[in-house]
Amino acid sequence: MAVVLGLGNPGARYARTRHNAGARVVEALVGRWTARPAGAAPEYRAWEAEHAGRAVGLLVARTHMNESGRALAAFRERHPFEPADLLVVTDDVYLPLGMVRLRARGSSGGHRGLASVEEALGSRDWARLRVGVGVVAAEALGDHVLEEFGEEEVAQADEAIQKAADAVECWAFEGLLAAMNRFNRRVQKEVPES
Repeated sequence: MAVVLGLGNPGARYARTRHNAGARVVEALVGRWTARPAGAAPEYRAWEAEHAGRAVGLLVARTHMNESGRALAAFRERHPFEPADLLVVTDDVYLPLGMVRLRARGSSGGHRGLASVEEALGSRDWARLRVGVGVVAAEALGDHVLEEFGEEEVAQADEAIQKAADAVECWAFEGLLAAMNRFNRRVQKEVPES
């Protein structure tokens, strides 16, 4: 079974914030695939879907971002899986709004949710999908990720959530390499006409 974990913070207060981009991607897939509930625990909510002949577990942590690994560990006790079958979806403040980036493995890059998952698994060998939520200066990061998208950003943010859901779908059913080739595109700068 493939497992997709969407990172975020629990509760209505955080539901539409930048930090909850990962959780929103999973919620989009729950609707898209008509996933059925697969149990819940104090640490997580989970759904199961079968799409294109493959079973996929969809998971959203009920813990705060920096304890995401605890939610994943609780899920893994009941639904064993290998790290190679995991994709973690998260926000990224170093990517422009709307850009998505898949990686096969790597460091947390300072992201506390990813660091918590790494600690829980004792490994960095699991895929991650980062969703750009807008670049901001380092001193403003804390406030930035806990803000909702501005009026002028909402349409682009919603589009990014759907694009990220497409990337998850590609990863689950066509493989990581296909997903990376299709979705890891650089932002094109417009060149003025001469």
